[in-house]
Amino acid sequence: MLTGNPRKRRRTSARSTTLAVNLTGRLSVPPMLVSTSHSRSHPVLASQDGGFDAQLDWKAVEESNFEVQGSEGAGQPTWGTVSFHRSAAETVASPESVNFHAKKNRYAINFSLSELKSIRRSSPSLGWSYLLFVLKDGATLPALHFHEGGSKAMMKAMEKFVSITRSPHDNRLFTVTPNDTEALSRSFDELQLFGESSGDLVSKFFRDPYTTTLGGFSKVTNFLRDTLIAPNGHPTQRPPDEMADLLSEELPGLDIQPTENEFDLITRASLGPRPDVERRQPVGPEQWKNHQDGEGRITSIPLLREAIFRGGLHASLRKEVWPFLLEYYKWDSTHKDRLELRKRKEDDYFRMKLQWKSITEDQESRFTELRDRRSLIEKDVNRTDRTHPFFEGEQNPSLTLLYDILMTYCMYNFDLGYVQGMSDLLSPILMVMENEVDAFWCLVGFMDRVHHNFETDQQGMKTQLIQLQTLVHFLDPQMYTYLESKESANMYFCFRWLLIQFKREFSFPDIMRLWEVHWTDYLCQNFHLLLCMAILDTEKSAMMDNYLGFNEILKHINDLSLHIDVEEILKKAEGIYIQIAECKDIPKPIRDILAIKSERDADNGTSATESADSGGSARSADSSIEIVPDQEETTF
Repeated sequence: MLTGNPRKRRRTSARSTTLAVNLTGRLSVPPMLVSTSHSRSHPVLASQDGGFDAQLDWKAVEESNFEVQGSEGAGQPTWGTVSFHRSAAETVASPESVNFHAKKNRYAINFSLSELKSIRRSSPSLGWSYLLFVLKDGATLPALHFHEGGSKAMMKAMEKFVSITRSPHDNRLFTVTPNDTEALSRSFDELQLFGESSGDLVSKFFRDPYTTTLGGFSKVTNFLRDTLIAPNGHPTQRPPDEMADLLSEELPGLDIQPTENEFDLITRASLGPRPDVERRQPVGPEQWKNHQDGEGRITSIPLLREAIFRGGLHASLRKEVWPFLLEYYKWDSTHKDRLELRKRKEDDYFRMKLQWKSITEDQESRFTELRDRRSLIEKDVNRTDRTHPFFEGEQNPSLTLLYDILMTYCMYNFDLGYVQGMSDLLSPILMVMENEVDAFWCLVGFMDRVHHNFETDQQGMKTQLIQLQTLVHFLDPQMYTYLESKESANMYFCFRWLLIQFKREFSFPDIMRLWEVHWTDYLCQNFHLLLCMAILDTEKSAMMDNYLGFNEILKHINDLSLHIDVEEILKKAEGIYIQIAECKDIPKPIRDILAIKSERDADNGTSATESADSGGSARSADSSIEIVPDQEETTF
């Protein structure tokens, strides 16, 4: 049964198979056999113009009249088949496909995955799983049941063709995105992530991510391959009527009002005015001294953190205070403790440095991973902040220190090794600390905070982009709708901000101020996301009043580098937090992102993150399905 206006149904290409659903009621079938055709030619890399269009095809099987082919034999339970195939070409048979002898069954579903908008999972208390497919034209297909499991396997198979992301607001809702390699390449070019054209980087990355020009950045961009790249290689554009539906469905407290503009205006129901915030003077030597006892222990630590958060540090104090902020030194350590610790850390550092220094050329010839990392570090060191006086000129000893520290970090954390972008994080630290050992251990502390940005699975970067999207959605629905209409709601253009913590957006003095404020962890969790929101809020008029499109937004964001007022952004970010915290009914996803306690959590002495960890989740109402805790967990 199809719903919605048939005239509004779209086809993604002339070769797409028309959606054919002929159902008289709910399907009730045993587990699904998931198979994929043309497995040797990854569909993500296939061109839609060449005839590739992933289709989901379900057919019910009459128990008394079928044969199961394959090594399992006929002793299997009744199967349905789900296959993904070329719409206009012959389907390659799966080795475990079902051979039908029965007449064509009326319980059949066939639709293009490019037309799929979202998937809703069932509440398994009914005794089995089922999926509801919602198409972009508004059609909702009847529930597809899995009495003995298989929904998770089916969704994993679908992930080869489209991106499936669990909604941060509803554990049972998954959004489906046919991601865009063209947008990805344009994002790389405009944001200058790699310092070179990215025309063929994406395709090279699929073949060999660790030896292409992405170099160590391959770890950083794995999630783009897995989550953000489209199977058809063409930009996707959601119709405006669809945007309003998604926004109203995912976040409570939003009121959608139709307008005559090209996008819908969404008003905030309970978000109050944003307060003005004043910054203070930096913490100076006298104030720092007043926070130490006779043996050098730091006293009144919360007050000191607040003072640093609201004013930063005097430049002369950074060398002494940064090791505390980066957990190289403990706040309650004495002068003697720190001297002893530094001696041990110095020995540890030079022991690790000797490990890579003592490797001969002959050994390295058989040590591919170290050789590749050394090559990448050499390239990055030669182009990191070379216009700054501390690093400019040939034969600069600071470059040698930069190289040695990064090579030693490879020995310290060999699983992570070196990933492009880490040199950006080290250069200001080295300039402040002016010492190889101290700079190394401060880098270790910094990487402990942001290592998830560089890890292979890239769950950290993916999560941050989703969290930022959620914040924009809640704080400024109008801007969110505009960005979505311009294919930019994926927040690609914020990738560099998050990856290297705004390093390339500010001058050295400004990034030092921003980092030390952020390192205090005084105000909230994920303060850097509020900094992103502050910059976007500042640039909102420039983007929307000038109707900037995808490319123009990327270029505009890139051109902001070294033209952002750090103090104004810090004030605005704090104001945004206060505005949210004073909201009477903060949606749970927002509380979780910023670790803001609800009134109930405060009464129980439980933080928002603790509540989330205990299994709490935001669930939206569903008039047709009973809402109960999930039984079958997935990682989607």
